This record gives sequence, C-alpha cells and structure tokens, in this order.
Amino acid sequence: MSGTLNKVMLIGHLGDEIKMHYFEGGGSIGRFPIATNESYTNKQTGERVTNTDWHNIVVRNKAAEVCEKYLSKGDKVYVEGRLKNRQWQGEDGNTRYTTEVHVQEFTFLSTKKESMANNQAQPSGSAPAPSSTPVQQNTPAASDQTEQEDDLPF
Repeated sequence: MSGTLNKVMLIGHLGDEIKMHYFEGGGSIGRFPIATNESYTNKQTGERVTNTDWHNIVVRNKAAEVCEKYLSKGDKVYVEGRLKNRQWQGEDGNTRYTTEVHVQEFTFLSTKKESMANNQAQPSGSAPAPSSTPVQQNTPAASDQTEQEDDLPF
C-alpha cells in the first residue's frame, strides 16, 4: 500500500461555545472543543472509571456559520475530518503546539434547543426522540447520487 490516510471520526459533546473569526475576503473559521469519554470498571476495586479526552475542532466558512447558529455548549455532535498539527510563538516567546481536527463533514446528534422542545412535547418520564441533522461541508458531486441509486452489492 503506497497511499496514506488521515481521517478522524468523533462523537462527543461541545465543551464550550463556538468561537468565530471572520476574514476580509468573506471567509470564516469556527473553533470549539469536543469531549469524548471512555468508561470502564476497575477490576480490582469494582469502581466505575470515566476518562475524558478533549479535541480541538476547526470548521470553515459556511459550515462554521451553521455550527455557530445551531450548536451550543453540551450539544452532542459527530465530526469527521483530518488531523492537522500547528505551531506558533506564544506571547512569552515559547513555541506552542496543538493538534486540531479540521472538519470535512458533521452531523448534529442532539442540540439543547431540540432536547428542550422534545421534553416539553412529551409526557414526563419518557425519553426524547433522537434527532439527526446531517450537514456536509462539501456538496457531494452528481456521481455520488448515481452511486447511491446503484443497486449493485459491491
């Protein structure tokens, strides 16, 4: 295999509001953290242990504006993208490093606004219905539609 692959898929909760930056040419960039959790039971103590990892997410242009409009802290989201390492000079003169997920596709799995609307519409004690809003940063080409309509098993 001579090719390489840089692909990340995460499902997690927003740890903060989306921070937007707008550029002179009309472009924009949104940044926000996502928390993912791993839970297991410690075999020696029987105690339930949860570890949380934080991921720096970067969304660009129209997708960033959509995220800013509909997502808020605590919302659950699926993101798919590429890992990118970045370095810069800090105010103290030290070189800083970070790893970011540059989003190519994302899906809203739950938003607080939807959760509150579902909770008000349903009798107490019942769980809100899961909702999904798929949004792609890049518009799929016409060939993708042909591929979906094709009923070949491979």
